[in-house]
Amino acid sequence: QAAAPLHPVAVQCQEAQVVVTVHRDLFGTGRLVRATDLTLGLASCLPVTQNAAESTVTFVAGLHECGSTLQITPDSLIYKTSLSYKPTSGNSVIVRTNAAVVPIECHYPRKSNVSSEAVRPTWAPFHSTLSVEEKMVFSLRLMNDDWSTERLSNGFQLGESLHLQADVASGGHVPLRLFVDDCIATLSPDRNSSPQYALIDLKGCLVDGRSDDTTSAFISPRPRQETLQFTVDAFKFAADDRNLIYITCHLKVSPADRAPDPLNKACSFNKASSLWVPLEGTGDICSCCETGNCLWYG
Repeated sequence: QAAAPLHPVAVQCQEAQVVVTVHRDLFGTGRLVRATDLTLGLASCLPVTQNAAESTVTFVAGLHECGSTLQITPDSLIYKTSLSYKPTSGNSVIVRTNAAVVPIECHYPRKSNVSSEAVRPTWAPFHSTLSVEEKMVFSLRLMNDDWSTERLSNGFQLGESLHLQADVASGGHVPLRLFVDDCIATLSPDRNSSPQYALIDLKGCLVDGRSDDTTSAFISPRPRQETLQFTVDAFKFAADDRNLIYITCHLKVSPADRAPDPLNKACSFNKASSLWVPLEGTGDICSCCETGNCLWYG
C-alpha cells in the first residue's frame, strides 16, 4: 500500500533489498516528525530520499545491510530489521512525541526457484535458493598426473605432488562456479585435531604455495566452471611417525556470472613475481591472502 497517514509505513521486499517509505505524519496527528529523527536498523541508516510534496521519506537497504538479522526456518529466509523514531528537540527539557519502533520483516521461500539475481553467497547460503527437487553433490578426488582419471593409489613419496580435483554436480539451475574455502591436513579424521596444517585458507588462498620449498598452485584454466584443480607437494608432519594424513576441505559455489571477490576466489602465490594471482578476477581480490584479513569489503 502507498504510504499515507492511515498506513504511515509501507514496505517493499524486493529480490536483494528492502524499500521502506515512511509518511512523516507517523502518528496520524497532523504533526510531521523530523526526517532526521527516523533511522533504519541497528546501524541507524538514514533515509536516502525525501518527498516534500507528499511528506514522505524513503529508505533503501540491502537485505543484509543496516544491521539486519537473518532467521532461517524450514520453509523461509526471514530478514528482520526495524524502523526507529527517536524525537530530538532544540529544547532539551521537553519533547512532544514518544519514541517508536516499527518491526519490519521480509520473508523469502527456501524451497521455490528464484532468479539468479537473488543469489548472494556473501549473505545467504546458496542451498537455500535451490528448488526442493534439486541436489548439489560435491566431491574431492585424488587424480593421476594428467588429470584424466582418478588415482587408484593414495600412497605418495616425499617429492611427489598430489593432484586434487574438486567438483560439484547439480541440477538445472543457474550456472555455478566452484571454490575451495579451506583445506586442513590432520593425522585423524577430526579436522579440529592437533597437529594440523592449512593447505588452503582465508577463503581460497593456497597458502601452502607461499612456502619457499613448494610448487603448490591452482591449475589454470579450469576444465569447467564446476571444477577446481590444484596441486600440493607431498609432505609429512615433522614430529609424528604416522604416515596416514587426512585432508578435509570446505567446498562452495557461487553463480558463474558473479565476479570473484575476496570471499569467493582461488589465489595462488607466484614466486617469480612474489605476488598472489587469482584464477579468475582482478588481482586485488587476492591482496588479503598476504594481510590475512579476507573479509568482504563491498
